[in-house]
This record gives sequence, structure tokens and C-alpha cells, in this order.
Amino acid sequence: MPHSVSEIYDSAVVRLTKAQIPSPRLEARLMLLEALGLSADEALPFSAVADGHQKIFFETMLNKRLQHFPLCKILGRKGFYKYDFIVNEQVLSPRPDTETLVEAAVEFSQKYGLRQMVDFGTGSGCILLSVLGDIPEMTGTGVDISSGAVAVAARNAEKLGLFTRAEFLNAGWFDKDIVTRLGRKYDLMVSNPPYIPSKDIAALEEEVREHDPLLALDGGKDGLRDYRRLAEIAPLILRPGAYIMLEAGIGQADEIAAVFTKQGFALEQIRPDLNGIARCVILHN
Repeated sequence: MPHSVSEIYDSAVVRLTKAQIPSPRLEARLMLLEALGLSADEALPFSAVADGHQKIFFETMLNKRLQHFPLCKILGRKGFYKYDFIVNEQVLSPRPDTETLVEAAVEFSQKYGLRQMVDFGTGSGCILLSVLGDIPEMTGTGVDISSGAVAVAARNAEKLGLFTRAEFLNAGWFDKDIVTRLGRKYDLMVSNPPYIPSKDIAALEEEVREHDPLLALDGGKDGLRDYRRLAEIAPLILRPGAYIMLEAGIGQADEIAAVFTKQGFALEQIRPDLNGIARCVILHN
């Protein structure tokens, strides 16, 4: 068993590479920094010697990663937009694609004075809390059917100092009393709902299929089940002049827009993510 940080690092890179883990050097570095109690932006002290507890901690993390356990859920955090969010297997790992929705929500909130938002399927709270962080006048409600997810979102709100402007509701949008339980009108609705067609779940990458909650992935037969329900309740919870922003899976944006325009909403625009994929559907009433 290697003792120096340099030896531990080199050995880990070889093992991660053999396991076909992407970015093995970066991942070995991040896990080693965690084991050594250092922050992610610090340099690895290659000449240092790890003590027994540090080596055991590192080996535990490494063995999980070699089994394709997501790195962010090993470390317990994931960088998204401007913050690090607490994550675990109760929530979907935040993805860079979703930052497209956050950027649009911040832009429109600043431009049109939007001040009360609801986030359906809040998960870790990354969308809601990122917007609140940029718009000091904004308050919001995060809704999630998973009590575990609501607990994670609340912890993130506390960690980021946003708990006085965010509330979380453990509920599902298919609940018959969801409108009553919300009990207010909003001028911004955002959601990254489940949108993977049920038949496609088995073909997802192992890290997603096995470690993201199925509730946050499975969008029913055609992937649009949850959008239809959100389109039904949106008129009941939105003020006149409100905006809706929705994440879309590959090739779904036009169909999602059609679901909402049938309910009387007007399509404002569809924004691409950094890869050029139509990712964020923006509508208004």
C-alpha cells in the first residue's frame, strides 16, 4: 500500500483509467484532496505522507468510484451555476445543461420584475436557490414528491443563507390538492421534470440509472406525462403576465411547447444549451 500522496495518486489514476472512469487524474486529485481535508482549489501536496485514516478514507471513496458511483455523490456536493450544492442519492445530480434555465430565469426576473417563483421537482433546490441568489427581491417555493429531496433542498437553502426566502413543500403535482396547498399565485414557474421515456431508462448510463432517483427520470410512455400535468395546473397558480421556463430533453422542446400552448400559453422562445441542444422552453400567459 503506497504511503506518499504522490504514490497514492499515481496508483489511483491507473485504477481509474482501467475502470474507464472519465478524467481519472482530475477525479483522483479531487478525492485525495477530500481525504486530506483540503479544498478543491488547493494543490496536492505530492511530497506529503498520508496517515492511516486518510488512506482508508481515500480507499473507501476510490472503491466506490471504481464501481461507477457518481463522484459528486461520493464527495456529497456538486458545483452548479455559482454554488456548491449538497447532493446524495435522494436527488438528481445537477447538470450544466440546466444552467441554461437558470440564466433565462434570472434574465427575465430582472427584466420584468418577477418576484415570486415556484420550482416543480426542486430536488437539491439548485434551480430555485440559484435564482434567489441572483435576485435578492425574489422569494420561492420548491415542490418535490420526495421527502428526502425536500430535506436536501432545505439544507442547501440553509447553507447558502437563503432559507428566509425559500420554502419547500413535500408534495406531487399530481396530488388533487396541490393548488390548495400552494395557496398563492406566482409570476414565475420553473421545472426540470422527469422527461426520459420509460422504455429508455434501461439504456441510461449506469451512474444515472443506478444512482439518480427514478422518480426524477421516468417521464412516462413518451416522456411528456409530467409536462401535461404541469400545463393543467399552471393556469391555476400563475398571475397574469407570468412566465414558465421548462427544461427539455433532446428533441422534446417543440412538443413541450405545444402542450402548453394548448392550455393558452404563448411561446416566447426556445433556448439552446452550450451544446446547441434546444434545452429551455420559455412561455408566458
